[in-house]
Amino acid sequence: MDIFTQIKQLLEQHGVPYRHLHHEPTPTSEDSARARREDVRIGGKALVLKIGDHFALFVLSVALRLDNAAIKKHFNEKSTRFATAEELKEMTGLVPGSVPPFGKSILPFDLYVDPSILANKEIAFNAGSLTDSILMQVDDYLKIAKPEVFAFAKN
Repeated sequence: MDIFTQIKQLLEQHGVPYRHLHHEPTPTSEDSARARREDVRIGGKALVLKIGDHFALFVLSVALRLDNAAIKKHFNEKSTRFATAEELKEMTGLVPGSVPPFGKSILPFDLYVDPSILANKEIAFNAGSLTDSILMQVDDYLKIAKPEVFAFAKN
């Protein structure tokens, strides 16, 4: 079963309302926000990073950048790096830009969310493809995704 279908089933299983939007391919989070005609701040940018010797999933507002120093400090690690396109494909079957903001309920990663996501009522994200987005309430997202929240974004 593809990731998009898994996400829809997870949301429906929990009785969570959501909006699905099919759009042109959007390789970046900024492109996705434009295609959805939504404020870039509600977009959830999902990034897979290698922290030390393991991979994890980090979600922050599209309007912000990743603060590697904050991540290194939180995990007490000296090195972090983005997963390569090949690693991402091997671990998830996904291409960069299509990663949804769900950890172990959908993807094989621990999940971390920056407080910038909590600053909005809605979260919008590419849902396992470059052409399908989901918009849902942040409160519902947090209940289902069960992330650890800590600050790792900067302007």
